[in-house]
Order: sequence, then C-alpha cells, then structure tokens
Amino acid sequence: MKVVVIGSGIVGANAAYHLAKKNNIEVIMVDKEHEGNATSAGAGIVCPWISRVEDNEWYEIAKGGARYYPKLISQLENDEEYDVGYKKVGALSVSSDSKELEAIEQRTKDKQKEAPEMGDIIRINAEEARKLFPPLNKNLEAIYLSGAARVDGRLLRTALKRAALKHGAKLVNGLAELIHDNGQVIGVMVNGETIRADSIIVSTGAWAPSLLEPIGIELKVEPQRGQIAHIRLPDVDTSNWPVILPQSSHYMLAFNDSKVVAGATRETGSGFEYRTTIGGISEVMSEAMNVAPGISNGELQEVRVGFRPMGPDILPLLGPINPFENVIMANGLGASGLTMGPYVGKLAASIAINEETDLDLTPYNPMRAIAVKNRIVTNPIKKR
Repeated sequence: MKVVVIGSGIVGANAAYHLAKKNNIEVIMVDKEHEGNATSAGAGIVCPWISRVEDNEWYEIAKGGARYYPKLISQLENDEEYDVGYKKVGALSVSSDSKELEAIEQRTKDKQKEAPEMGDIIRINAEEARKLFPPLNKNLEAIYLSGAARVDGRLLRTALKRAALKHGAKLVNGLAELIHDNGQVIGVMVNGETIRADSIIVSTGAWAPSLLEPIGIELKVEPQRGQIAHIRLPDVDTSNWPVILPQSSHYMLAFNDSKVVAGATRETGSGFEYRTTIGGISEVMSEAMNVAPGISNGELQEVRVGFRPMGPDILPLLGPINPFENVIMANGLGASGLTMGPYVGKLAASIAINEETDLDLTPYNPMRAIAVKNRIVTNPIKKR
C-alpha cells in the first residue's frame, strides 16, 4: 500500500511517522514549505484541561492530544530522536480575582478523574507564583497544574520527519497537485512527476483549499494570521519556567535558551499577508507586560508570523472527503495545532489504512466544511 502525505507540519509529519513504522506501507511526504506555516510559528502549549473553551468534542480530542504526547516522545527516543523540544514544566492559570480562580480550580478538579495526566492541581499565592515565573505581575495568584507541557513545534516536526525517513519514508519537496482518473483521485503530481497512491492525507493547513479546488472541492478553511514575540532574557535560566495562561487569548511560555515567548494575535481575515505589524506587536507586548512586567529589560529577538487554518467552527476537520474516500482531510486545528496536532496526525494515518481509532470521529467529519462542485477541472492523468 502506498500513502502520500501532503504537508509535513506537525500533523502531516506524525501521520507519516506513524505509517512508516508499519509493515508493507510505502510513505511519501510532499511539502512545499510555505512561508508562514502554522507549526513554525506556534507557541507550543499542551494544557487543554484548563482551557476556557466549553465544547465537549473539542475537549475530548484536545485531551487525547495531551495524553498521546508522552507515548510519542518515548517512541521518538526509541528511534534516537532526543531533540524534540518537549518538556513537562507545568502551567499557571493566573488572575487577580480570587473568585475566578476558585471557579477555575473547581472546573479543573471536576475533570481530573478522567484526565489524571493533568497532574496535581494546586492553588498558590502571588509570591509562590513568582517563584515559579519570576517576571510575573505581583498581583496575580494562580492555579498550578503540574502535568502541563511546552513543545517547540519546529524541533518536534523535524524530529518526526527525520524518524519517518529512518523507517523508510521518502520526502519530496515541491507543490503537489491532485490527479484523477474516471472520477477518482489516484495520486499527485509534484515537480512534473506523477506519484500514484492508494490513500492521500491532506494536511496542508490554510493552503488546503487551493489544493482541493481543482478537483471540485470547496473547503471552508481560511488563514488567520498570528504574530508571536520571542524575547531573550540575558543570563536568566528559563528552562523550567511554567506556561502562563491569563484569562484571555494571550499567553506566555519559556524555553531553555533564556527565552520567553509571548503571544499571540488572532487576525481573522488576514489572508496570506506575511508581515509583522505595529498594531500586532503592540498588542502582544502590551498584554505580555501586563502579565509579566519583569520582562521589560528583555531583548525582542524576533516576531514570528504564522497562518492558522480556521474552519467553520472550533473542531478539527478529520476524515475522508466525499466522493473521494481515499482522500483524508486533517485540518482546521486553528489555535490548537500543537496541542492536538500529533494526535490528529496519528488518527489521520489510521483512517488512511482502515485502522481502528480510539476516538469516535463522527463530530470531526470534514464534510461540514465542504461543498462539492459539479465538475472536476483538473486535467486527468494521461494513460500510457
């Protein structure tokens, strides 16, 4: 069996890795490496249990994503991939409102029995919070979750691709076009070469609509620009600082190299305009300074720009695309790409080879975001 995975961000890279480890499956990754891909710019927070999103179906797949991470990291270590950017550092849900924190604590404890991986839940005062994250505003108390983690999407994606190649997968750099014969998608065209496939996984993020449009599929996924700031704190050991989750869409987290990441804007309607803006930087830095004024002497190293793939609702789009049952959609993760992305990739791989999944995928059916046109405009492959 041959499977082509189009797009090797965090979703596609893990789909390829999952498939490449299986017997008798030929895996080909195809990637254009679009500027502004979501994996490269994502923050990398793995802490769905304390999210303000109130949607059970979103929570189930996000919770599955968090639970899957330790298993995935262990598998990569077995393949001698250690530089994956993943670490359990805990998270602080911060607020100056005691009643708000009480509600967060109770809501989180209600979930703990079915999600023991979230670890300990501890209410801490402002002084204790600043011991864990020194730049924090002195007025902010917190709920601490020990099981939360951070992940560097670039490092993890690279490790997954490298591991997939070790298991025999192939990588082709270029822009893929779907090809068909007698109304069925039978492969892809890349750099003028035809690659036939039994199954095709579409994990191209915000660029998926342009891939599917020529075969008569209108996909309701749009890019949402996110700008995220990387700040260096010279001579400060940030390696064990927890993730900071204020009661807003903004956040902060730290990495090993004296770096704090603050994000992010959510610029709906941005299109693929790859640039930083004064307004976006101002928004991110203003929110960051309110939460952690102690970063004021830090150095702004860079502002990354990424385009989140936003579907018609908050749920990912996962499953076959009718009438092309061998074309599997894995898309629409929005701002949750690094939380659930590897897990969604694994699920997509299972669908592609008719493998049973551990999650009911009915709520994530991609057809809710798809309109099928009456005609296919792509030129069919020429028979030889």
